[in-house]
Amino acid sequence: MSRHIIEALGLSRITVEDGKVVDVTEPQVEYCPLFDHHRGIKKLTKEVIAENIQFRIDDFGMCTPKRQLRMKDFLNFGISEILCTLLEKQEIDSVVMVLEGCGTVIVNEPELVQGIGGRVSGLVETSPIPELVPEIGEKNVLNPKTAEIDQIEGIKLAIREGYKNIAVTITLAGDAEKINELKKEYPDVNIYVFVVHTSKRTPEEARILFDSCDVATACASKNIREIGDEESIKTVGQSIPIYAKTDDGKRFLELRLEKIGGEKPKKENPDLPYPLI
Repeated sequence: MSRHIIEALGLSRITVEDGKVVDVTEPQVEYCPLFDHHRGIKKLTKEVIAENIQFRIDDFGMCTPKRQLRMKDFLNFGISEILCTLLEKQEIDSVVMVLEGCGTVIVNEPELVQGIGGRVSGLVETSPIPELVPEIGEKNVLNPKTAEIDQIEGIKLAIREGYKNIAVTITLAGDAEKINELKKEYPDVNIYVFVVHTSKRTPEEARILFDSCDVATACASKNIREIGDEESIKTVGQSIPIYAKTDDGKRFLELRLEKIGGEKPKKENPDLPYPLI
């Protein structure tokens, strides 16, 4: 049986088995401006979430062997869009990210990055979908037999494959601390940290993640927003801010802005996720 667990749409935990949504927990965030603006969803409920996830399964094969893996830009400014631009500009040579059915993977094609990261976020658990491995490349999948999710081991695999400018997406403070050790162990490799899926991080976790990242997205995180609003050296977006912690992160955001023609005018009262958690 194929089984996948995703945290999405208001930090609800959704279980998908054999291409069907079988369980949805109560969302912890009632309103997300992204889903309002792009899907017209005014309130996140279990029923709305189940419908949206099933739509993704039926539309582009999420969590199934029919998964469409390549996609053009979706948002003007999201983490996957930034990573696509960095690959195009050869600022990075690879991205360590997570794909349902494969687990931790190494990706070096912009449209694969967008198709993977732009369509599914917050993958908690997954099981193998062998049909997807050839499109990624078996050597680029950490463990095709188990679809293991382990970003630290993914970075190590990328280093063994000869990559020198590696971006990695992480959600866990423990991973951030381990990456700091990897940077010391491999001083000739650049590892750029992109923190995603930050809702409900504790103050301690938020502190570790922000201090260790190059770029972080705010999501509905009260604690990341408090730190980012105070300490970010470059911030893009208002409803869902993306923060740069380092000079590299600042350059990355500016490269994306350059591609899309600059920042949009600031709104006086931007829509925010509710509640922040």
